[in-house]
Amino acid sequence: MSPTGTAPEAPVTVVAVRGLGEVVAGDDLAATLCAAADLRDGDVLVVTSKVVSKAEGLVRRTGKAAAVATETDRVLARRGDTAIVRNLQGLVMAGAGVDASNTEPGTVVLLPRDPDGSARRIREAVAELSGRNVAVVVSDTCGRAWRTGQVDIAVGAAGLEVVHDYVGRVDSYGNPLAVTVAAVADELASAADLVKGKLAGCPAAVVRGLGPLVLPAGRHGPGAQSLIREEADDMFGYGARDAVAHALRESPEDLRGFGRACGAEELAAALGELAAGSGVAVLAGGAVEVALPPVIDVASARRAGRLEARLTARAFACGWVRDAGARVPDGHGTLRFRPGTSLD
Repeated sequence: MSPTGTAPEAPVTVVAVRGLGEVVAGDDLAATLCAAADLRDGDVLVVTSKVVSKAEGLVRRTGKAAAVATETDRVLARRGDTAIVRNLQGLVMAGAGVDASNTEPGTVVLLPRDPDGSARRIREAVAELSGRNVAVVVSDTCGRAWRTGQVDIAVGAAGLEVVHDYVGRVDSYGNPLAVTVAAVADELASAADLVKGKLAGCPAAVVRGLGPLVLPAGRHGPGAQSLIREEADDMFGYGARDAVAHALRESPEDLRGFGRACGAEELAAALGELAAGSGVAVLAGGAVEVALPPVIDVASARRAGRLEARLTARAFACGWVRDAGARVPDGHGTLRFRPGTSLD
């Protein structure tokens, strides 16, 4: 791939870097890589996060569950012992990216604290030691929400065009491309994993032939952090079961998982589907109000209570919260909702 969106003219090769040996805290990883790899200008050096973490002293003698807890910002979904979380780096991963493989029994390896910073330091050191202008990708294994199995993704990057945006271009049939953005850094991480392997003790690879994607010396680019979707724009902030549970709980911190609040008209339509026969209105100040059916006996009171709970949970899932002071206890009460998070 080139910056024009065309296929590269030269062959693209991916070669594993052999002979690195065991990496421990304090090792000069860049020097080790330079000694083992035949690097040229325009290469992309892909290094697994595990050896970066080992060199940075991020091996911990603790149980995995305890480490996952300390590395977790928010749990998105949980099934038994498996937890999908947003970790401290903002990445959504199983087990927060904590790894108990290829490390001494009884220890775990945490992700680099600043993967982009790690990539920049390696790139700068490689340039100083070898005189070569290479891009660096720090990779880690990650699952995909809609697919079985795992691939390697870029958790850190430096000196690389991490995404290639085709929006605004036209395909060979004349169709405008509206949403096509290639995650180049992730594609490179996955390509490198094909030659590194999981059990071969080979934590690095060199991708050659994509020089136009490598930035000039001294320019590191936005890094892999730019590939992380903003939490407010994440349409899958909770697992299916977890979303129901959090909507029913109505805890303010749970709003994070539902993203930005939808617009008032959208909420009114959603509530109208549940409150057929009840009046739903968007008020002048932007609030949404629902007129509850009259309570005339015990049965109608129960129906009204169930409806109130359903409406409140539905609104919460849309990023709106109940204005507790708006319900009038006169048998003809109303529910009023206001945005709990920023609007779309």
